[in-house]
Order: sequence, then structure tokens, then C-alpha cells
Amino acid sequence: MLGLKLPTDPGWVNLAEKSLQEILTDHAYCEQKAASTCISLIQTYSSKQEIVEQLAPIVTEEWGHFRQVLAELKKRNLSLGKQRKDEYVNKLFQCIRRNVTSDEIMLDKLLISAMIEARSCERFRLLSEGLDDAEMREFYRGFMESEAGHYRLFMDLAKKYLPEEKVKQRWLEFLELEAGIISSLEIRGDRMH
Repeated sequence: MLGLKLPTDPGWVNLAEKSLQEILTDHAYCEQKAASTCISLIQTYSSKQEIVEQLAPIVTEEWGHFRQVLAELKKRNLSLGKQRKDEYVNKLFQCIRRNVTSDEIMLDKLLISAMIEARSCERFRLLSEGLDDAEMREFYRGFMESEAGHYRLFMDLAKKYLPEEKVKQRWLEFLELEAGIISSLEIRGDRMH
């Protein structure tokens, strides 16, 4: 469904399990950044009614996810650590084209958001299937399902405002770019991406 070109190394789950506080911390900040990204898209594209109407509830949902992760940390007597730079997301945002139309920039932003949701969905699936802790497997299954829906929403919004063929073409380009980014990053158990 997601079409990612380079799957996550299955050994990542073992690293994440050994760094539970760090992975939950990084996950919490990812949810916070997802809410902020939706707010930014709403502000930037306030004249696009579908973007405003469709992303407003996602802001609330992502913030709710942030709070869920905080609750999980507290339940396990773990604390929220410091936010770290997300190399993966930063490298994706560097792929936004310059000197193109505003609609093409919007397309890139929507597809990058879809890509982040797709990779998060894939990682949450790995956690939901590979962690030893049954509660944590269930915890991440819910996030996996949510991210799949967000991925689809961003793709649908892109197709709402741009020709489907243009969206498909750019998505294929992003799949290649993202595979290159993933292959360039060190596999770390303390990062969601």
C-alpha cells in the first residue's frame, strides 16, 4: 500500500526496544511536529477549503497522540527527554522544489507529509509486530492505523488540488528521494525515523 522503496531494517525494532525512553521521547516530539505541520499548512493555504477542513481535526488528533505518548512515558516511570533534530524530516523538506509555482510547492509539502506518515506507519507496524511487550505492541498498532489514514488523507488532498498524473509523477520521485535519504541515515534505536 505505501510503496516505500527501502524497507526499514528489521533489526531496528530490537534497537528501539532497548531504548524505550528514547524512542517514546522521539515519538512524542514527532506527534508534536505533525500537529505543527498541519497548523502551518492551514495557515499557508487558508484559501484552500479542503486543506483547512480536513487538517483541522488532524491537528487535534496529533496533539492527542502526543498526550498519549506522554501518558505512556508516565505509566512506565519514564520522563520526556529533550527534542532532537530529525535528520530524516529535515532532508525531506530540503527536497521542496524552488522556482516552481505555488501549487507545485504545495504539492511537495503535502507529499512530504504523506511520506512521513507512510514511513511512520511502517515503523509503527514493525513495533506492533516485533516488540516483546504485548501492551506496547497494542499501543503501536493503534498508531500504525492512524498514520495509514493520515498518509491517505495527504495523498487525497494533493489529488484534490492538482492533476492526478502530476501527483503520481511527483510521488514516484519522492519515493526515490526518500529511499536515498533512508539509506544515508544510520540505523538508530532512539529515533522513529
